[in-house]
Amino acid sequence: MPTEFSHTSVLLEETIEALITNIDGLYIDGTFGMGGHSKEILKRISASGRLLAIDKDPSAVAIGKQMAAEDNRLTIKQGSFSELHKWTEQNQIDGLLLDLGVSSPQLDNPNRGFSFMQDGPLDMRMDTTTGETAAEWLADVSYDDLCRVLWDYGEERYARKIATAIITNREQQQITTTSQLVNIITSTCKHYQRHKHPATRTFQAIRIYINKELEHLQQALTIALDNMKIGGRLVVISFHSLEDRIVKRFMRQNAQGKPLPKWLPVTDISANSKLKLIGKHKKPSHEEIKDNTRARSAVLRIAEKIA
Repeated sequence: MPTEFSHTSVLLEETIEALITNIDGLYIDGTFGMGGHSKEILKRISASGRLLAIDKDPSAVAIGKQMAAEDNRLTIKQGSFSELHKWTEQNQIDGLLLDLGVSSPQLDNPNRGFSFMQDGPLDMRMDTTTGETAAEWLADVSYDDLCRVLWDYGEERYARKIATAIITNREQQQITTTSQLVNIITSTCKHYQRHKHPATRTFQAIRIYINKELEHLQQALTIALDNMKIGGRLVVISFHSLEDRIVKRFMRQNAQGKPLPKWLPVTDISANSKLKLIGKHKKPSHEEIKDNTRARSAVLRIAEKIA
């Protein structure tokens, strides 16, 4: 039985309302987590509707299997949402939901190594059955590669300073726990920006790199568009600027289509546009943020396939 951790789905009503346009359709929850969004999707689709849920995390998949045993409209697969084409056919998807980043249960479990607020093994893998842990990567990574990861994936302005400290400290002792890494960062960056923990960006950067999060996101958006029906919805919740930038750029480029002279009287179809943006981006209400502080950075973007 999976260990229970509390989880509140962010922007739940707005997300499901935007996602479902055909109650008999096939929908994909690419980030199943604790199943909050999936449960709501199942409430809204018909008896002939179907839901494919995907997650890298074995703990999440275990919860999904329990749900699937009680509802034959749900199928759960372990893997990355960038692999969704393995389990669907072309032009079959009515909607894809991606709730990006690390989930509350993953953050709250110190054994996963995602949180700089609790001591635990420095793992950070979303799929704990495969791949290199954060500790293993830090043991061998070069100074230049570490700087690049901290800057590219964490937008950490002290990337060189932190990388130097990590490389120096690992020569004395292997860095295997979250508290070791936190102590190295905090002792190096004693005067960090106000109201932000010095380890925030470093932990984000290493986690994103270890799990190939941005690469998988870019792949999934392209694959989803190729496998989505006309009228299907792409619904994405992002929690930091790097994710949101990729989603925003992808949706905008596919909504604008190929560049043509402004004076030409062309339609979206003749301009080769594939998506239509649905409204402006949405953020949680003050009430939702008050009830769930982790929702404060969430951004919801919605697009519909038109060609």
